[in-house]
Formats: sequence, structure tokens, C-alpha cells
Amino acid sequence: MSSELMKSLQREQIVAIIRGISEKSGDATAQALADGGVVFLEVTLNTDGALGMISRFREQHGHRMRIGAGTVLDLEQAKEAVAAGAEYIISPNLDEEVIAYGIANGVEVWPGTMTPTEMVRAYKAGATAVKVFPMGSLGVNYLKEVRAPLGHIPMIATGGVNLQNIRSVLDAGAIAVGLGGNLVDKQLVKLGKFAELTELARHFVNEVQGAKSV
Repeated sequence: MSSELMKSLQREQIVAIIRGISEKSGDATAQALADGGVVFLEVTLNTDGALGMISRFREQHGHRMRIGAGTVLDLEQAKEAVAAGAEYIISPNLDEEVIAYGIANGVEVWPGTMTPTEMVRAYKAGATAVKVFPMGSLGVNYLKEVRAPLGHIPMIATGGVNLQNIRSVLDAGAIAVGLGGNLVDKQLVKLGKFAELTELARHFVNEVQGAKSV
């Protein structure tokens, strides 16, 4: 838990996920999220132009944002993500080869896990945190229950987290949450309403930091 990136994740508690938005909207989306106070930004590899976005975002926002790659399913994709400049790798699945590659290249890997067995396996293999997925289906009580015996494993809850339940998810013991469509609203992006996206991001950040939005 000691790495500088992990400390930052614990402090920020939000990973915004860009998935399936057009590449031409990518830069404005990243800017809008940055303006709203988001620090961790994940671009999923099943988004068109993802590798280019990761490189550009590192260049444009690397001084204040932490840019990672999501939906990294195997070693080949992990290599592409690291070459593009991803600072961390997030997966929906657990692949020990990806974890080993991340460790060898100084890149954090946070694999997707659902069962206690997968969580322990991932942690033993060297993952510094695990993504608990799909949180929307598993629910907050599931998180509380697995945290009881596995409280030493940092968990990122992803799926189904919104403004209404984000506090309860964090209170249940998640060190951070992954936020896709509930934060990176595709409709707002499509309509070019980036000021509204910034406002939405600010609401999430305020909710997490315990500040009251004005």
C-alpha cells in the first residue's frame, strides 16, 4: 500500500472511466473531468483510439492526472498499454501474466475479481489492489462481507456506483470506486455539454471529499 500512486488513489477515491466515447470527444472529456477535480482517469482499451488517448492525456494532463488503461484482458494488451504510457492497468479479469508484466515494468495492476479466492490469488500474485466487479450486481453488503476476512486487500468497487450510493460503498471499505457512465455521461459528451460534465465531476469529488457543493 506504500506506493505513491496507491497513496494518491486512497486520497482521491475516484477513478473516472472513459469507455466507448468517440476519439474526437476524448480530449474535451478529459479536460472537463480534470476541471471538475478528477485525478484518476482510465481509458478502456475497447474504446476506439484508446492507446492514442492514453498517450495524449499523459502528455496534456500528466502533471496533475494519473492516466491508466482499462479492460486490459491479456499480456499483449498490457504491453500496448504500457507502451502508450499507462501508469496503471485495470482489468475486468484476473490474469497473473499481466500482473507479472506490470511488476516487471513498474506499473500497478488492479485486476478484476469477484470471489474471495480470486482476490487472494490476485494479491498473492502482486496486485496492489483488486477491482471488485460487477459491484452493481454484488451490492454493498457483499463488499462488507468480503472485507471482514480480507480487510488487508485494497479493493476498488466498480459497477453501479452513483452519486446516491458512493458514500455507502466507500464506508463499506472500498479504497476507491470506478465510475463509468454515471460520471462520464455519454449523452453529455455526445451533445458537447462539457461544462455540465465538469459540474457532475465536481459533485462526485465533493461527495467523496465530504465537502458540500455550493
